[in-house]
Amino acid sequence: MGAGTFSVATGSRMEFLDITGQVQKEVARSGISDGICYVYNPHTTAGLTINEGADPAVQDDILAVLKKIIPFDHPYRHMEGNSPAHIMASLLGSSVTVFIENGQLVLGTWQKIFFCEFDGPRSRKVKWKLL
Repeated sequence: MGAGTFSVATGSRMEFLDITGQVQKEVARSGISDGICYVYNPHTTAGLTINEGADPAVQDDILAVLKKIIPFDHPYRHMEGNSPAHIMASLLGSSVTVFIENGQLVLGTWQKIFFCEFDGPRSRKVKWKLL
């Protein structure tokens, strides 16, 4: 078992950051051979997802479609001006769960864990727990 937090820094308003290596490092440090890894994002304008990491065009496509279906120029009522980020974060979700086998995250050949920034650039936290 183990739990902790690590920081991520985003450099754009919207971007996907591959955090797979950071999560795997925590799994390795824990010494857990088989279990479950929970990754949680405690921010309301960012999300987490597991998707293809081999071709960055996939992340670009996801962001482009999110921008298209969630317009920035809608007359939102939230006064802070970041309602699109809140909606995008709700659609992607705030957590992912990954099995651990033989001390490794069990991900498909092309899968990576991404922190999804929708209101950057910012300094963010990611929480993890291993069972």
